[in-house]
Amino acid sequence: MLWYRLRFPVKLTFAILLALLIGFHFNLETPRWAVMTACIVAGGTAFAAGGDPFSGALRHRGMLRIIGTFIGCIAALIIMIATIRAPALMLLLCCLWAGLCVWLSSLIKVENSYALGLAGYTALIIVVSVDANGSVLLAPQFAVERCCEIIIGIVCAVLADMLFSPRSIKNDIGREIDVLLIEHYRLMQLCVMHADKEEVDKTWTGLVRRTMALNGMRTHLLMEPGHWQKTDRRMRALNTLSLTLITQAAETFLIQNTQSAYMPPQFQLLFEKPVETIADVHKRMKIMRRIIAASGSKNTPLTLSNWVGAATRYLLLIKGIHTNSSISRSEEEVLNSEPVVKMRSAESRHALVNGIRTFVATAVGSLFWLWTGWTSGSGVMVMLAVITALAMRMPNPLMMAKDFLYGMIAAIPIGAIYYMVIMPATQQSMLLLCIALGVMTFIGGILIQRRQIGTLGALVGTLNVLTLDNPMTFQVDFFLDNALGQAIGCCVALLVILLIRDTSKARIGRTLLNRFMYAAVAAMTTSQARRRENHLPALYQQLFMLLNLFPGDIDKYRIALTLIIGHQRLRDADIPVNRDLSDFHKQLRHTADQVIASGSDAKRRRYFGQLLAELEIYQEKLRYYEAPLSVTEPVARLAQMLKKYQNTLVQI
Repeated sequence: MLWYRLRFPVKLTFAILLALLIGFHFNLETPRWAVMTACIVAGGTAFAAGGDPFSGALRHRGMLRIIGTFIGCIAALIIMIATIRAPALMLLLCCLWAGLCVWLSSLIKVENSYALGLAGYTALIIVVSVDANGSVLLAPQFAVERCCEIIIGIVCAVLADMLFSPRSIKNDIGREIDVLLIEHYRLMQLCVMHADKEEVDKTWTGLVRRTMALNGMRTHLLMEPGHWQKTDRRMRALNTLSLTLITQAAETFLIQNTQSAYMPPQFQLLFEKPVETIADVHKRMKIMRRIIAASGSKNTPLTLSNWVGAATRYLLLIKGIHTNSSISRSEEEVLNSEPVVKMRSAESRHALVNGIRTFVATAVGSLFWLWTGWTSGSGVMVMLAVITALAMRMPNPLMMAKDFLYGMIAAIPIGAIYYMVIMPATQQSMLLLCIALGVMTFIGGILIQRRQIGTLGALVGTLNVLTLDNPMTFQVDFFLDNALGQAIGCCVALLVILLIRDTSKARIGRTLLNRFMYAAVAAMTTSQARRRENHLPALYQQLFMLLNLFPGDIDKYRIALTLIIGHQRLRDADIPVNRDLSDFHKQLRHTADQVIASGSDAKRRRYFGQLLAELEIYQEKLRYYEAPLSVTEPVARLAQMLKKYQNTLVQI
C-alpha cells in the first residue's frame, strides 16, 4: 500500500519539524542539535533496517544516544577541569577517550555499541566547540545545552514513531517461525535423499542466517511496549532447537555419504513426500514418532531420533509464541533443560585496530588544527570523530565512510541553495521555513528508506551547515567553513581507514576455527555439569561471523559445521567414567587452549601436533577401557579431521 511506503518519510518529516518548532519556541541557543538528533535517530534506524523500523527500535536507539551523550559530557567536563591550562593535552586526552570508547564498543553487542561510540565523540565535540568559541568557561553550559537539545530531538523522534502507527515485529515472528520449521524439514529431506552437496550447503547456510535473523527479531520484540517476557523465553529455547535441527540434519548428510544403508527405507519413503504448510510438518512428526516407537531406538538412526525430538519440542513452543499464553509444565521443562554458555569475543585485535584508527585520526587532526589555527578545523575534527567512531563497528567501514563522503559533498550545493536563496526568503514566516525544510526531509526520507548511498549523510550534513541558530544570520564565509570542514573531514577519515589497514580478518578466521576445535575437544568430558552446558548458540553465532567474514569460502564453513557436529556427538557420548580418562580430558583441554593462545605459527603448530598425538593416546585409552562404538567413532572422526585440516587451523 502507498501509505506503508510513505509512512516513514512522513514520520521523519514530522520529527524534524517538531524539533525545529520546539527549538525556536523555547529560544534554544543551537536548535539544530535537536533537529539533527531527530534526523539521526529516526533516519539512521530506518537506513539500518532498510525501511520503516519496527516499533521500539527508535526508542532503543534514542535511549542509547541519551546514555552515550551523558557519558560523553561528563567525560568532557572531567578532562577540561583536569587539563584546563594545557589545550594540546586536553585535546589529546579527548582523542584517547574516543579511541578507548571505540575499542570497547567493538567488543560488545552491535546493538549496544552505539552508546559507547557516541560517548567517545561527544566529549571531543564539546571540547572542540568550546575551543573554537574561545572560552573554556562555557563548557558546563555547553554540555547542559547539548544534553537538553539532544533529549528534545529524541523525544520528537519517539513521539513521531508513536503517532504514525509503529510497525510491530510480532506478526513477522509468527510467520517466520512457521516457515523456518518447514525449511528445516526440507533440509532433512535433502540430507536423507543424498542431494547434491552444493544444494545442501546452500540450504544449510540459508537456515543459519534465518535462525540468526529470527534471534535478532527477539531483541526487537523486547523493545516494544507490552508483556513479551514469556515469548522471549520461548524464542531463546527455539533458537537452540533450530540450531539443533541444523546440526542433526548436517550429521545425517555426512553419515549418509559414508553409509549407504544408514537410513531405514520407511523413513526414506516418508521424506520423499513434500510439505507445504506447518500442518503438513505436524502430521509427519506424528507419523515418525509412531514409527520410532514401533521400531525401537536400536532400529532408528540416532541423528533422526534426535531431529524428531527437537522438531517436536519446536512445535510445542510455536503455539505459545503465537498466543503468548502462560507457560505450561511441559514447556517449562524444555525452557529449563540446558544452561546457555556465552563465549568471549574473537575480535580483540580488530577492536584494537578500530581504537587506534580513531585515536590516530583525531590526534593528528587536533595537532594540525592547533598548529595552523585553520577556521574549518573544528568541522574536520567533528567529522573525523563521528566517522571513525561509528564506521569502525560496521561490517564494511570503508563503505560507510564513502557514504558519508558522498553525502557531505552533495550537502554543499543543496545547503548553498537553502542557505543563500530559500531560507533568507522565509525569514518572515515560520510556516514557509517548515514547508521548505519539510519538502527536503520528505524526499530524503524516501531515499533513506531505499538505502540510497549518500542520502543519510546528505540530509544530516545539509541540516548541519544550515546552522539553524536563533536568531538566524546568513554569513557566507561561515557556511563555507562548515561545508568544507565536513567534506574535508570525511576525506581524511576515508584516508585513515585506507592507510591503517585492518589485517586481523585472517587472524579472526583462524581463531574462530580453533574455537570450534576447542569446543569439540572440550566436549570429551565425564563432568555432568559440563555436559549439560549448551554451547550451540555461541558456536553458531561465531559460525555466522565466519560466514560474514568469508562469504564465499564454503570450505571454512564445512570445517566449522563438522566440528560443531563433533561437539554435539561427543557431548552426548557415553564416555566411561574413571579418574584416568578424566585427568586426560583436562590435558586435552589445556593443549587445545594453548593452540588458541599461541602468538606464533611455530608455537601454534607445535601445540597442534601435541594435540594430535594426545588424541591418538586417548583413542588407545578408550579401547583399553572398552568404550562403546558411539564414543570411539566420533573421537576417531575428530582426530582424522583435525589431521586433514591441520594447515587451515594453524596458519594465519
